[in-house]
Amino acid sequence: MELGWLLWGAAVLLLLHFLMELSPAVNFGLRIGFYCLLCVLASLLIAPVCLLVNGGRTVKNMRIIKNVVKTFKYFFGLKFEVKGLENFEVEGPAIIVSNHQSILDMMGLMEILPDNCAQGAKKELMYTGTVGLIIYLGGVIFINRKSTSSAKIVMAEVAKTMIAENVKVWVYPEGTRNCTGDFLPFKKGAFHLAIQAQVPVIPVVYSSFTAFYNPKKKLFTSGKIKVEVLPPIETKGLTADDVSDLTDRCFHTMRETLFKLSGRP
Repeated sequence: MELGWLLWGAAVLLLLHFLMELSPAVNFGLRIGFYCLLCVLASLLIAPVCLLVNGGRTVKNMRIIKNVVKTFKYFFGLKFEVKGLENFEVEGPAIIVSNHQSILDMMGLMEILPDNCAQGAKKELMYTGTVGLIIYLGGVIFINRKSTSSAKIVMAEVAKTMIAENVKVWVYPEGTRNCTGDFLPFKKGAFHLAIQAQVPVIPVVYSSFTAFYNPKKKLFTSGKIKVEVLPPIETKGLTADDVSDLTDRCFHTMRETLFKLSGRP
């Protein structure tokens, strides 16, 4: 009986391997499914550890989450080449802005996430089961994107918390995933927040994933991701009238860096 099950198991594995080699769509689906399964299993493992070590919701839990998620890259054959980590070493709080390409961004985020850094995320993520729980325990700042007034109130509270608790905040200014190899226009919320709190903006750029990850083409293979942390941009003395200029400056600097890292002219 046991031999029979082993043979069936071996046959299924061989079939899956054959299908992955034969069909990019199957390979893509299996890899995405495995990634989601890893996220669920990791959250089940991490949640009780966060509760035992830090007692509940706190940005300190991100160090625990980070150490677990950093192992994911080995399952998918991803390598990170990082430059400029010293630019995170600013005194006091800061706003970190980066490009947002896919669900794989979490691996890139955890690869370089500095200590005492909270992320901004859409409120809907809070309701994604055990993954939502671990995000909540990690001190993620949830923003209701459907309500402008609610988002403004949250941002005002974030500005106060940043200063009081010396916390950095990581924001995706494009507002949604974008796996085109270019940037979407930046929303201004993060830059309003930086000027309101008079804290520097630290741009972070990840090279394009399109060479190894493209949902439209059902492409998901191994690959290398180049990451560059750019020098902080000071906001002291700036006012609300400077938000557009600051947004444009970050956009063009980060876009130029994206093309350089991705080998585009």
